Amino acid sequence: MCACKNACANWTSNKCCERGVSRWRREATTTIYKSLISKLCLEVFPLRFAKFRRLREGTRTATRYKPSMDSTTTTTPAATEQKFVRGLGLLDSTMLVAGSMIGSGIFIVSSIIARQVGAPGWLLVVWIVTGLLTLMAALSYGELAAMMPKAGGQYVYLREAFSPLWGFLYGWTLFLVIQTGTIAAVAVGFARYMGVLVPWVSESNYLIQPIRLGGYALSLSTAQMVGLLLIALLTFMNTLGLKLGKIVQNIFTTAKTGALIALILLGIIVGLRSGAGAANFSDFWSLRGGLQEVGQGLTAATAFGLFVGICVAQTNSLFSADAWNNITFTAGEVVNPRRNVPLSLAFGTILVISLYLLANVAYLAALPFSAIQNAPSDRVASETANVIFPGLGATIMAVAIMVSTFGCNNGLILAGARAYYAMARDGLFFRSVSRLNRNHVPGWGLVVQGIWAGLLVLPRTVKRDATGAVAGYGNLYGNLLDYVISAALIFYILTILGIFMLRRKRPDAERPYKAFGYPLVPLLYIVGASVILAVLFIYQTATTWPGLIIVLSGVPIYFMWRRSADAAARSAEAEPN
Repeated sequence: MCACKNACANWTSNKCCERGVSRWRREATTTIYKSLISKLCLEVFPLRFAKFRRLREGTRTATRYKPSMDSTTTTTPAATEQKFVRGLGLLDSTMLVAGSMIGSGIFIVSSIIARQVGAPGWLLVVWIVTGLLTLMAALSYGELAAMMPKAGGQYVYLREAFSPLWGFLYGWTLFLVIQTGTIAAVAVGFARYMGVLVPWVSESNYLIQPIRLGGYALSLSTAQMVGLLLIALLTFMNTLGLKLGKIVQNIFTTAKTGALIALILLGIIVGLRSGAGAANFSDFWSLRGGLQEVGQGLTAATAFGLFVGICVAQTNSLFSADAWNNITFTAGEVVNPRRNVPLSLAFGTILVISLYLLANVAYLAALPFSAIQNAPSDRVASETANVIFPGLGATIMAVAIMVSTFGCNNGLILAGARAYYAMARDGLFFRSVSRLNRNHVPGWGLVVQGIWAGLLVLPRTVKRDATGAVAGYGNLYGNLLDYVISAALIFYILTILGIFMLRRKRPDAERPYKAFGYPLVPLLYIVGASVILAVLFIYQTATTWPGLIIVLSGVPIYFMWRRSADAAARSAEAEPN
């Protein structure tokens, strides 16, 4: 019998012997990967041969490659290492998709979009475009999720379709800004709306006054403290196991979905009775109010400016509908993932996009368009609630948004750590993150994510008036998120492109679900998202190019991790057995 077959239960044929690789046959009982590491070329370019791919698909430790193995199974030694528990059913998975998507954006960004496009009809067009793009992406992701139902999701898809470098660049950006920056922003958003109920909680009520560092500052306000406590609480709760995390997610997603439905129904009913928004529908396309510049002096007053405005507005609407892909990070904990992950992506995105579109109809029904454009602090949902419940709208919406942001952050924290876990198993992140705790969750991944998200809460940007005097302080994570919106879009495009790549590279791979409308629907997403991306790089240079730099900063980090992992592997192999 082949020595490799003895060494690895997953080895189903004597391919290594058939190909006459005698060195592998002799050394398989000690290490299968001793002759596989060919420095950087295997990491930068896709592995083409089946024997290489078989090994790379499996979960690997941070220091040493192991035979192909699903990330949900135990690795050596079986007696000491934990494994994921498949505890997320279809309903739980759908709740995670919807709960991660619905944060505070839908209650705010319509005011910004209204100033960018200037008419009720174009406001709805922006959301329709967002809905179509999100739905096309989710339906396309289903094929990858069913094909590779492993912890790590999008990181794994990019690694397998292109190379480990591309997977790492996504995971690096996810950890550095996308996931952690969003967690920080949602936590401080929770604190801001708590301030409506408890005035002591405010971004200007400092426990530690801002310490100026050039154009930046460090501070600790009561709002920042509440944000930090929220991150710490949800991180701790999720280290206790998947069951508690999913219970919290289901409860808060149900509550905030119900609140959003109530806002929609009451807003439309009250609006129809009062006629406050009648002009929005009778004069659907006419531009009105103050139009916001969308880049290089362009506004929606011209046809081309309107086109640019619709594209630029996607940075607000797409970001509000983002995080639907988080369920793919947790695929290793989903029951029957080849079925339930694609279905939850479809059900969750359809639900949320429908609610978002109807919420904007409610805003237009309840408020004049000028009131939407000029809502105080862009809180258009609070203005709508004030129409429904005069004098109580701000309080009611504050409670609703606190519920929404709490549930949103729970989903973000729960899912994000699974991506870093997959990176660590590939030797591309801290070794401790590659292990599960006694509750079968990546405890150190959650802790590291929570620490970095908390650190992002503290830095502030310094705002100055025309005279150069300090006029206030912003949040650094807000700038970082502006920078990486375009970068996130690049990774979405690459992931959808990966479907075409894997169809060519692995035509015989099992695909329980195939992308809806392939190749037309995935291709339409790539074209539509690429057009938006091109407009952003041309007309929003201040935010797009820095985002690209953040992504590229991961290249040297990748080679550092890879070199460290290779050195550890060589050291481990040199130890006597």
